[in-house]
Amino acid sequence: MSDSHNHGPDVGLSSASLALGFASPGDLTPADCGDEILLELRGISKQFGDQRVLDNVDLTLHRGEAVAIIGPSGTGKSTILRIIAGLLSPDEGEIYVQGRRREGLIEDSPDPVGIGMVFQQAALFDSLTVEENVGFLLYQHSKLPAHQIHQIVDDVLDMVGLPGTGKSYPAELSGGMRKRVSFARAIVSNPENPQDRPALLLYDEPTAGLDPIASTVIEDLIRSIKGNNGCSSYLIVTHQDSTIRRTADRVIFLHQGKIQWQGPVTAVDDTDNPFVRQFFSGRIEGPIQLVQ
Repeated sequence: MSDSHNHGPDVGLSSASLALGFASPGDLTPADCGDEILLELRGISKQFGDQRVLDNVDLTLHRGEAVAIIGPSGTGKSTILRIIAGLLSPDEGEIYVQGRRREGLIEDSPDPVGIGMVFQQAALFDSLTVEENVGFLLYQHSKLPAHQIHQIVDDVLDMVGLPGTGKSYPAELSGGMRKRVSFARAIVSNPENPQDRPALLLYDEPTAGLDPIASTVIEDLIRSIKGNNGCSSYLIVTHQDSTIRRTADRVIFLHQGKIQWQGPVTAVDDTDNPFVRQFFSGRIEGPIQLVQ
């Protein structure tokens, strides 16, 4: 199946978003989110063997922000997402989620707000149907009856523009559709525990390997999920120019384990920062050296 024919559905305004308890985009403005710090990293460092992937990184994310983490390959972008998700421990530094310090990994102590992650390769279970993939945590860790989980999954699949795909298997879907299934899995939540709904979504290269039309569908979806999830925030790791410009409000440039520049997405064309200039121009000459 091709994603190029699925640009039409308005996934952001479906009735499913109301059924799942999401706010409509017109109900909230950025000002309504206040100035609450949702996530704070202080002095985060991580080393694999002799390579120091993250080097004393400080990062602050406010509620309602949409931030892209960019930079050349191998500079710690995916590592920082996994640390934020609680899947990987830093060697040094502190992590605060909604003002509370995290101790250990996510399975050691739940965060005060939900954090969902969309992996680069979708990371779906090939042997399970789309419905079973999206509802996996609800089937495993909730007391909801199967018919209610089925309805919740149907609603969230409708929200991401994939109605009627619940009985399909991942192998039957295009790459862009599998990405959207992984989005649905990341945002699905137990209506009996609304506090578990992700307040922070982490996207690792969500448009990698997609054609321009499929990328546009995913970029629109990322924005619409945020709009329909009230004051939620997201961090997105990407190399793709259109994804940076269409999904981010703020950009953080990471290189050699350090933040080399950060600012509004509107400033990437005007900054004199040599890292940003070289990255967006694609020039070989500059402070970013090609890794052999």
